[in-house]
Parts: sequence; C-alpha cells; structure tokens
Amino acid sequence: MSRELSTILLVEDERNDVFLLQYAFESAGIANPLQVAEDGQEAVEYLAGTGKYADRGKYPMPCLVLLDLKLPIKSGLDLLRWIQQQPALQELVVIVLSSSREKSDVDSAYQLGARSYLVKPLSMSKRLEVAKAIKHYWLQLSVLPSTAACEPRDA
Repeated sequence: MSRELSTILLVEDERNDVFLLQYAFESAGIANPLQVAEDGQEAVEYLAGTGKYADRGKYPMPCLVLLDLKLPIKSGLDLLRWIQQQPALQELVVIVLSSSREKSDVDSAYQLGARSYLVKPLSMSKRLEVAKAIKHYWLQLSVLPSTAACEPRDA
C-alpha cells in the first residue's frame, strides 16, 4: 500500500534545508504534496486548522510530519508536547529530522511521541537516501491507523 497523494507537513525554518529536502523528495519520486511550516507555532496553526489553515481543502491534515527541533517561536519539542495534548492527533506520525545528535534531544523526542528520529545528513546523496527510506518505509510499507488522515492506495 502507498499513500501517494497524502500530504506531508515539513516543519523547518531553514530555507536551504526545505529546498534540499524538496529536491531529495523529487529525486526519490515522492509525489506527496509537501506543506511547509517555518516554526512550531505555524505548525500548531496548521494542525489545528486555524487562521489561514482553516481551509482543509487547501491545507489537508498531513499523514506524516517531518519536524526539526531547533525552531523559532515554538521549538520542535514544544510542538510534540502540544500534539500529545490533542486527542485528535494522538496517532499522528511525527518523524524528527534534526541536525541535533544530543542524547537529551533524542530521548525527549521519543518520550514526547516521535515515531522516529533522523539526523539531517550533510551531503545531497545522503539526503536522497533519507528521502528514499521515508518513501519506502513510511509511504509504502507501513500501515498507519485510519485516523492518521492517510488513504492507502495500491502501488
């Protein structure tokens, strides 16, 4: 099963990292729409469907969130805490994609509900490997809860 048309939310404040991930996704053949929130507060608004994100036709609930930890306004860990407090988001799949290798960040992310923790690679070839791994595992092989806003589709 694959979820080729389900939205992915990227929470990332570094424009170069956004561009490089978009390029890696395109190179890996990931066709999912990618929405970007530039800080943790914007991600809260997106996930809550408030403000400019109230139109779920234009801003659908993501089936997957890729989350940087070091963000302005509201950190990635703060966003994970917020998600934990939202009953409707308990099954949302959040993958941390951070440059931090700090044990405290890794441990905190998992304690707050992250399903995976990936360190951002520096080289483009390694970023492509990460994109292919996300596609293969999270978008093709994994079976997510029906409440995760993903509609499984045959590959």
